[in-house]
Amino acid sequence: MPFDRSEISRRIRALGTEISPEAIEGTAALYAPFHEREPYANVRVTRDVAYGPNERHRLDVFEPSGSAGADAGARGSADARPAPVVMFVHGGGFVRGDKRVAGSPYHDNVALWAVRHGLVGVNLTHRLAPQFPWPAGAEDVAAAVGWVRRSIGAHGGDARRIFLMGTSAGAVHAASYVAHPQFHDAGGCGLAGLILLSGMYDLTTAPHSPMHVAYLGDDDALYRRASTLPGLLATPVPLLLVLTEMDPQDFQRQTLGLLNAWVARHGRWPSFVHLLGHNHLSSTMHLNTPDGSLGERILDLIDRAAPA
Repeated sequence: MPFDRSEISRRIRALGTEISPEAIEGTAALYAPFHEREPYANVRVTRDVAYGPNERHRLDVFEPSGSAGADAGARGSADARPAPVVMFVHGGGFVRGDKRVAGSPYHDNVALWAVRHGLVGVNLTHRLAPQFPWPAGAEDVAAAVGWVRRSIGAHGGDARRIFLMGTSAGAVHAASYVAHPQFHDAGGCGLAGLILLSGMYDLTTAPHSPMHVAYLGDDDALYRRASTLPGLLATPVPLLLVLTEMDPQDFQRQTLGLLNAWVARHGRWPSFVHLLGHNHLSSTMHLNTPDGSLGERILDLIDRAAPA
């Protein structure tokens, strides 16, 4: 089947902006024919590595192997340099989601995209609300980053060049880790870059939806403490901010609010990409397909960022 970007965009727009089961299934089906299936050629996958004590404290590491490893420069020769690392934090509205969906290419496709571009990919699973409310997500990201900093060298990765990427609720968790120094160790957050896809940043203006209440409760004071907007404006970590054309209005408002606050603080925009013809799901589902809408911008961030 040939890849027709304009036709896929048309069908994504027809799905609307609601994050419904129909939109999730419909978006997944559009990209599924263009994804790799296991076993993945020239990729070494280490599944379900424990980064903490909870059963959901698990991550998968994807690294080049064989000739692909040598070509990528991550492994395979004595003088190969360690590769940058992309860590991915899944979404799910704080109450669901996983690093891997059984029987589908998602979210293996994110880490596979990394490997196919000479990087090491790490997908992590985190604890869920309401059993584990705020700040469980930030704590889990901190623990996973700590594992990567200590251990990724054994997988060909460069612990000085870790790029953290989160989508939706995963973007909230990733932003919370970076924006709140209490989650950092003595060496700081240890990141070379932060990629935030369609998250919530000023929680004081976010709706008290059932999912938000499950994670944050209904105390407005906690929403103020948990908001990442002030910390994101102050962080020295290079930021790539992502919004899609068909994101729901709440995500549109949050991203635009962060952009406006950033301009007011710094006199310029952060790195920003508006993914036309994409929705809340396809922003990650299209990675490792012929669509380079986001991947090219991530690689640009990696190329420009200095080691942590």
